[in-house]
Amino acid sequence: MLKDVEPEPEPEPGVVEASVCQRVLKTLLLCTGDMEHLVKFMKDKFIVLQLVVCCLRGVSRVTLANNPLSGAFILAALYWASPWQGLLGTLGVLVSTLTAVILGQDSGEISGGLHGFNGMLVSLLIGEFSSADDWYWWLLLPVCFGSATCVFLYSGLSSVLDRWGLPASVFPFNIVIVLYLLCSGSENPYFPQHPAKPPGGLDSNGTKLVITEVMRGIPLGVGQIFACAALGPSLLILAAILLYSPLLAYHALLGSAVGTLAGLSMAVRHGSLYSGLMGFNGALGCMAVGGLFFTFSWRTHLFAIASAFLSAYGDIALSNLLGTVGLPACSWAATLTATLMLLLTGSLAAYRIPIGQVMAPEHNLLFRSRWEAQNAAEKENANISLQGVHTNSKSIASEP
Repeated sequence: MLKDVEPEPEPEPGVVEASVCQRVLKTLLLCTGDMEHLVKFMKDKFIVLQLVVCCLRGVSRVTLANNPLSGAFILAALYWASPWQGLLGTLGVLVSTLTAVILGQDSGEISGGLHGFNGMLVSLLIGEFSSADDWYWWLLLPVCFGSATCVFLYSGLSSVLDRWGLPASVFPFNIVIVLYLLCSGSENPYFPQHPAKPPGGLDSNGTKLVITEVMRGIPLGVGQIFACAALGPSLLILAAILLYSPLLAYHALLGSAVGTLAGLSMAVRHGSLYSGLMGFNGALGCMAVGGLFFTFSWRTHLFAIASAFLSAYGDIALSNLLGTVGLPACSWAATLTATLMLLLTGSLAAYRIPIGQVMAPEHNLLFRSRWEAQNAAEKENANISLQGVHTNSKSIASEP
């Protein structure tokens, strides 16, 4: 005779909701940070799919992030702001990545997007400073050539800067775009460009300063990292950084605010404040020190603010200098300031992260805590061993 099987009790609604929330949170966490699990997943996938992920990582690298989903959001923001600029940026990161593959560069650097972001920045700035209308197809020639050139410069500079543990960063982009603008000029019949204006130019600042426009310029400073001056796309770019690291997004906004404050103190043109041009160097300088190349602490946080001020004032000085010949200062100020911070000795050097181990700021902070705990345990074990050796030596010496 079969026994009646008692039905299993149904889980309580609260338990089911908690389980669903945990699954959703776990899924969201997989999309944050460097997404290391995706590297293992992509190893045996089609080469085209791997190339797409490499390019998206290269897009996010412009904001010092390393997340393909963040790169997708940023690319969507660029197409939202200007489809032509989005196309140029896509072509730039694709050409530079393919050039690195053809030249046989390190596969880890290629998969991490390190050979893509300089090419993307060059292509965006070529389009930004072009005085021709959108969809001027001749512009694709310097975009492809400049993006490919970045790979040669990145490889050459890396071999030199690695001796001091320094990244090549965006030095290739800054060099290539200045050389291109010097070669073309505003009167070039094929690649005309409009000259850059110094922020401390002769434009009258007699009009009243609009505080709301100044505040609006702070998030625009994050968008100006990609030469984007539209509020909606800039907020989407900020959201992409937030997806990678909340700490990095906080320093991006803080650095842009510091840059805007520096611009106010120097009475720069109101247009530079309203468009966010005064904020992007400060944002980059603040992000580099505030958790990316250094583990986050109150000391590095103060250094990050100092780095933002140095980057902003350096940008104003270089913009006034180079603007006299119609050249932009690009991100020279933030790049030089971050390099200087990496060369500092003393208390800040103790928080520095080796270039090959740089990951999301939250991961860096967790890694440092574990590293300090491991070092403390090793020191304690070493002291115990030394005490044991000292005790044994005493007992041996006391024997007749």
